[in-house]
Amino acid sequence: MEQFTLRTPRRVAMVEITGQVQSAVTKSGVKDGLCVVCVPHTTAGVTISENADPSVCRDVEATLSKLAPHDGDYSHGEGNADAHVKSVLVGQSVTLPVSGGELAFGTWQGIFFCEFDGPRTRTVNVQVK
Repeated sequence: MEQFTLRTPRRVAMVEITGQVQSAVTKSGVKDGLCVVCVPHTTAGVTISENADPSVCRDVEATLSKLAPHDGDYSHGEGNADAHVKSVLVGQSVTLPVSGGELAFGTWQGIFFCEFDGPRTRTVNVQVK
């Protein structure tokens, strides 16, 4: 398993991590298999989205903030309940095929770390088999 850290820029942010994940795939030496990307945080997530137009990430962030507003009526008292809800909605892992030593997904797709309670230093785990 490979692990890397990143520093997120603001409270809610989608940070592209495709390059770091591909580096882990390359380092693994696996030519054909699966790559699992997992974030071990309850107020963050990981997803695959369009990486060509930054407005897509802004739209996703805005929509999640409408679904789970920061100032919503929550029972959790730490002030980050919305981050937990957004994390549950997005999920903490994605699985991608590896073909010819490369991540196999669409032309306009990228892997994004989703921060919902930042800015923070976060960890990403990558397992390739």
